[in-house]
Amino acid sequence: MKTLTEFTGSSDNRLIADRHAPRGDVHGNPVVLLHGGGQTRHAWGGAARRIADAGHTAFTVDQRGHGASDWLESKAYAFDDYATDAVAICREVAERCGKPPVLVGASLGGISGLMAAYLGGPDLLAGLVLVDITPHMDADGVSRVQGFMAERMHEGFATLEQAAAAIAAYLPNRPKPRSLEGLAKNLRQGADGRYRWHWDPAFIDGPRSINTDRETVQQRLVEASRQLAIPVLLVRGQQSELVTEEAVSAFREMVPHADFVDVTGAGHMVAGDRNDAFNDAVLGFLDKLEGRS
Repeated sequence: MKTLTEFTGSSDNRLIADRHAPRGDVHGNPVVLLHGGGQTRHAWGGAARRIADAGHTAFTVDQRGHGASDWLESKAYAFDDYATDAVAICREVAERCGKPPVLVGASLGGISGLMAAYLGGPDLLAGLVLVDITPHMDADGVSRVQGFMAERMHEGFATLEQAAAAIAAYLPNRPKPRSLEGLAKNLRQGADGRYRWHWDPAFIDGPRSINTDRETVQQRLVEASRQLAIPVLLVRGQQSELVTEEAVSAFREMVPHADFVDVTGAGHMVAGDRNDAFNDAVLGFLDKLEGRS
C-alpha cells in the first residue's frame, strides 16, 4: 500500500515521499530509496513495490529541488546539502520505524547516502546500497550526463512525445516505453504549455550546484568509503558511463567487505535498464542482513 508522506530536510525544507507498506507482516529494516540527479521518487516504483512485497517498509523520496519537494530560495544544491538532508531523513525514518534504515542511492542518491553514513555516525544506517556510483566518477561520463540534462532544461519540450524522443536518442539501447505516463511524472507543464524537467535548473547552473568544489567532494567520498563499517552493496551497470572497472576495483580496495553485483545489459540507469536484476540484487542484500539467505 502506497501513501504520501513528507520529511523535513536540513534547511527546514519540505521533502515529499511515498511510503510503501507491506500488506502482511513487517520485518527487517526499513528502506530509504534516493533517486539520481534529474529524477524523481517515481523512478523507484517497481523496486519499492518489490521491497514492500518482501516485507519491508520502503520510502521513496523526492530529493531537494526535484519532483514535488521544495525548490530552495538559497539555491543550495551542493552534495553536502543532499547529504545533510539524507541524514535528517534517515533519522526520522528510524524514529518512525524503531530501526535504522538501509539506504539505497542511485548516482546523486548514492553520493548523498555515502556522505550521510560518514556524517551521521555509525548508527545512522543498517546498510548501504550504492547504485552505479563510487568516489571515482568518469569525467567524460559526468559531462555527457549533465550535457543531456542541461540541453533543454530552460527551453523544454512542446509535447511529451518530443521529450520521449530526446530520451530515446540519448539512451538508444533502452526499449521505448509503451506508455508516456511514467515520463509525465518526471516533467512539469508550465503556464506556456511546454514541458520541462521536474527539477530546479539551479541544480546544475546555480551558485551552489552539484559542481561545487568537486575535487574536495571526491576526497571526502574516499574518506567516507574507508570509514564504512556497515554492510555495503555496490551495484554497477556493466555498460556504465560513470563507473569504470578500475573505479570498482578502487572502491573494493577501500571497502573490502562490500558485496558487488555487475548487471549485464545495463548502463548508468541500472534500475531502469534492468529492473528485474536490480531488484534481485537489492532483495538478496536485504535477506543477507536478516540472515535469511
